[in-house]
Amino acid sequence: MLRSVILAASRSSRVERLVETAPYTRDVVRRFVAGTGTDDALRATRELVAEGLTVTLDHLGEDTVNPEQADATRDAYLTLLAALSAAGLTPAAEVSLKLSALGQMFDEQLAYENAQAICAAAAEAGTTVTLDMEDHTTTDSTLDVLAKLREDHPGTGAVLQAYLRRTESDCRDLAGAGSRVRLCKGAYREPESVAYQSAREVDKSYVRCMNILMSGDGYPMLATHDPRLIAIGEDRARWFDRGPDQFEFQMLYGIRPEEQTRLVGEGYTVRTYVPYGTQWYGYLMRRLAERPANLAFFGRALVSKK
Repeated sequence: MLRSVILAASRSSRVERLVETAPYTRDVVRRFVAGTGTDDALRATRELVAEGLTVTLDHLGEDTVNPEQADATRDAYLTLLAALSAAGLTPAAEVSLKLSALGQMFDEQLAYENAQAICAAAAEAGTTVTLDMEDHTTTDSTLDVLAKLREDHPGTGAVLQAYLRRTESDCRDLAGAGSRVRLCKGAYREPESVAYQSAREVDKSYVRCMNILMSGDGYPMLATHDPRLIAIGEDRARWFDRGPDQFEFQMLYGIRPEEQTRLVGEGYTVRTYVPYGTQWYGYLMRRLAERPANLAFFGRALVSKK
């Protein structure tokens, strides 16, 4: 019921106007979204890099329905990468792509071509690209595009979601030398047939997947804000004798910044996932709708920096 209400609100232009003009909304948006344009992304990146963090930038826009929108998203990334290079912010800053924003839903080949152009621009800028993962219906398509991109750009990163039952197998497939893999819990609403439903099951799967990646020859990227999973990640790094340049932690912009700083102080690499763009309203509402429990998550983040 709550999810339906949030999704309905995300499609309502009237609610969007109310949210955009509410005084408290600006504080929420500033906390979790860097801003609307390239300059905002650069500002946030400079601030984070100055604190010893690394960054991955996501240009918001997932509801691409025609080639013109897909090309506009590609061009936004090309502009961003050129600006990051000119500002001397690479390789500390990379970019994250959603293939759905590049045309995946209506033309997988177009999405691949757009992603290839972005990967080439990233290589020229001296940095890398990571392909975000979305709901389970796109997993095979995304991994197919990843394999094609890695033929020319082997450093292209993958994202795997621990709540999917298939992910342990995908971790084994992607744990090879040079393979960058971001492991997250997963935020989409998925059926029980393909995904674990309880938090405990998801956490147990996350640890199993973490062990596979940390024991492999690739470069694990542990995306979590969960204190227990972070502690397990630190322990697994020691167990598998991984130095600070052989894996990293990742967290969202505005979430637990003090913990991000602590981990950097301990010598770990920490990458902050920074969304930006004009479609912030849809981004926040979809994150809440995917899991209504995220309402409490974002609420806690507003009052806590730890």
